[in-house]
Amino acid sequence: MSLPEILLIALGLAMDAFAVSICSGAKEITRGLRPTFRLSFHFGLFQFLMPILGWFLGSWIQDYIVFIDHWIAFGLLAFVGVRMIKSGFAKDEVPDNLDPSKGMNLVMLSIATSIDAFAIGLSFAMLKVNIWFPGIVIGVVTGILSLIGVQLGNKLGIRFGKKMELIGGAILIIIGVRILFEHLYIN
Repeated sequence: MSLPEILLIALGLAMDAFAVSICSGAKEITRGLRPTFRLSFHFGLFQFLMPILGWFLGSWIQDYIVFIDHWIAFGLLAFVGVRMIKSGFAKDEVPDNLDPSKGMNLVMLSIATSIDAFAIGLSFAMLKVNIWFPGIVIGVVTGILSLIGVQLGNKLGIRFGKKMELIGGAILIIIGVRILFEHLYIN
């Protein structure tokens, strides 16, 4: 898998965290260095860890599903992409009484925004892609975009967050179609 493809996947996966970061940054309680760091660090860390966990699970079951692995990779990418697009059309905001940068709220948001990365890790195992470099790229891109998202949220509110989720979902679906096409028609 090429670096541009890994970067596109990382950008697609980071859109959930980016959108949540913008919503979180729009709240008065999350302004300042500490909340910004906590959100961006945890979102990046979970986006790094989840594809690795998915990859290990996928590597373990890979021998049992070798004949349909390309369909599984396509299905997972399409599922994640459609879910992101659906989320992009939803009207979910961070409640006013919730501090998203602390405690269980932060952990739950970190898990929720990185579930997609777990599925991508499964896909990478099916495609026999070494997970360490993509995992690092995904984590770093998410951390940086989350940092930017909180700052944008501080300044712009939640105006653009949902549109970015739509773009990220479309990117993942396109990559899934490309994987399926390559396996069925080129190999």
